[in-house]
Amino acid sequence: MATSEPKTTETEDQQAESQVAASPDKYIKHPLQNSFSLNLVPHHRGLVWVQLPALLSNNDPLLHFWALYNHIQQPSKLGFGCDYCLFKDGIKPMWEDDRNKLGGRWLITLNKQQRHNDLDRFWMETLLCLVGESFDEASDDVCGAVVNVRPKGDKLAIWTSNCQNRDAIMTIGQLYKERLNIPIKAMLGYQSHDDTSSKSGSTTKNMYSI
Repeated sequence: MATSEPKTTETEDQQAESQVAASPDKYIKHPLQNSFSLNLVPHHRGLVWVQLPALLSNNDPLLHFWALYNHIQQPSKLGFGCDYCLFKDGIKPMWEDDRNKLGGRWLITLNKQQRHNDLDRFWMETLLCLVGESFDEASDDVCGAVVNVRPKGDKLAIWTSNCQNRDAIMTIGQLYKERLNIPIKAMLGYQSHDDTSSKSGSTTKNMYSI
């Protein structure tokens, strides 16, 4: 007695096409809105920063960001005194740059335990916030991001261009805090670069906080 082949809802060819469509090469094609350069500030004295061979063009797909991210050391693996800086192309990672000098930063300070538990995740989310333009219209005010690896506690910061642009700053800070899943009761502070560069003590007064 002959039997018929069981019916399938999808042919082998359709399954293959489905697998191809699920490939990251196919669906992570969103172009970046801005170009970015990545810099390493080494712990050696006398060196300001070293531009890494890593430039993200505004024509690059988001896939290129992941290629870059997967080929650099995680912040937790850097030596004490080192920094990573990811800034929009043309903006130097220094207070004196024309795009930075009137601005400030949202600053997160981590304790020693968080270096192993949170630092790398926070840095990845920070980079994704930048390249993904995650702050809506306030993204235009973002200049870049910095991670400082220090013995007493690491720091992460998002730099903005104008410390007087309160609405944009508060939008950035609120969305950044939510993105990192920082508890509501934990305070996040914003400091102007002018106050930071002229401080006389070990701390800088927050201009805004959330």
